[in-house]
Amino acid sequence: MAAGLGAESADIGLNLLALGILLALYDVAEVFLKPVFGALSDRIGPKPVIAGGLIAFSAASLIGLWAEQPAMLAAARLGQGMAASAFSPASSASVARLAGGKTGHYFGRYGSWKGLGYAIGPLLGALAIIAGGFSLLFATLAVLGLVVAMWSLISVPRLPPLPRPRYTILDVWRQSTERSFLGPTLVLAAATGALGAAVGFLPALAAREGLGTGGSVGVVTVLAIASALIQPRIGRLRDQGKLLDRPGMVAGLLAISAGALMAGLLPGAVWIYGAAVLIGLGIGVSTPLAFAHLADATPTERLGRTMGSAELGRELGDAGGPLLVGGIAVAAGLPWGLGALALVVGAASFAAPSSNTGPAESTRSL
Repeated sequence: MAAGLGAESADIGLNLLALGILLALYDVAEVFLKPVFGALSDRIGPKPVIAGGLIAFSAASLIGLWAEQPAMLAAARLGQGMAASAFSPASSASVARLAGGKTGHYFGRYGSWKGLGYAIGPLLGALAIIAGGFSLLFATLAVLGLVVAMWSLISVPRLPPLPRPRYTILDVWRQSTERSFLGPTLVLAAATGALGAAVGFLPALAAREGLGTGGSVGVVTVLAIASALIQPRIGRLRDQGKLLDRPGMVAGLLAISAGALMAGLLPGAVWIYGAAVLIGLGIGVSTPLAFAHLADATPTERLGRTMGSAELGRELGDAGGPLLVGGIAVAAGLPWGLGALALVVGAASFAAPSSNTGPAESTRSL
């Protein structure tokens, strides 16, 4: 959806700022609701939250069947974001509970499968837009969400709710401001902000180079494939003790910064695709390490709430990234917007947590 908006923005009358707002709406909805649904998954178990969110996603996608105007596109994106705020934190909490002592390996695989979705989605979206416009794209998303919801009801293991200790407001504040939570959450926010901006603006940049809808959307596919291929390897290296969290996260964020600078400063399709590879690799390195660090540092009975709160940080980044690039691009040009993104992502590397946190430490950390 986001890549299609980027590639077709000129044809549907969107300037760069309007494109940034449309890209951000999905994530604005998630900002407010992910912690709520994460806590709900702790209370009732993650499986019903996952299935319910997918069904709601299908319902919201039906709005897009009448998406002839930007206002209807905005309504559909907002509804999809509200639905995704349910199944996303519940899914990551499920992965953390199923991982045992192999959080790096499990989150590497989890991120890889998500990356495959990012790779396949833009290609299917391009085909749908070419064949039937945004109406066919939204219809495809509605059917896909319903099919995956039925699959999840059959195949996702049922993880029962766990006893939850009582926490005061002071306890919640302390847990939410510890470095073991804030550090990886800021890393996730920076990486996801770069992803949100890249998914929308790299296709727009490619379209300006005359690549057409297929070639423009293919930039996102290349980014997603790079991310998907590296994530399982990063997870295994972490579990084997060959890769520490902090240097891995720092290297990933710096790769993203380098990719953003490449896209902004070097014209031509080859450099745009090279930037997509660098950004994808950076996301693929930093994201599983940040998620695994969070999972190892969190008591099991609080996984849903913590993952929901961390996803809140991600969505702030995912909303802020497109708005940052779009706002600066309107004022000074797209290269300056991408340069600002590179600066912010590079600065986030200073927030990376200082060491790995093993499961044995999770009862006394966040």
